Amino acid sequence: VQLQASGGGLVQAGGSLRLSCAASGRSFSSYTAAWFRQAPGKEREFVAHITWGAGSTDYADAVKGRFTISRDNAKKMVYLQMNSLKPEDTGVYYCAAQAVGSKTRSASYGYWGQGTQVTVSS
Repeated sequence: VQLQASGGGLVQAGGSLRLSCAASGRSFSSYTAAWFRQAPGKEREFVAHITWGAGSTDYADAVKGRFTISRDNAKKMVYLQMNSLKPEDTGVYYCAAQAVGSKTRSASYGYWGQGTQVTVSS
């Protein structure tokens, strides 16, 4: 499975962005998919995940109510709609797939995209 993230950019606080992650590979639709982010000088942190079957979702407390993760298995796409963005949301956002174990730990994921930069100005 190969993942390609896109959609990042520069936005003012309070604005919105939608990130996209395009996947290749026949097994993608059977994997949990997730978004993580990494701010400069900080560790990569969990943002949201979505399971492959029922599409159950989970979010980090910092983004609950503002971000929405979704997926389209037919198109092999995962999305992250980000609303009411804050400067602390700034970072490189990575999509990931194939969780083994905890779905909120980056070490659980076997496949990663290259990341897309999100910068929120105050």
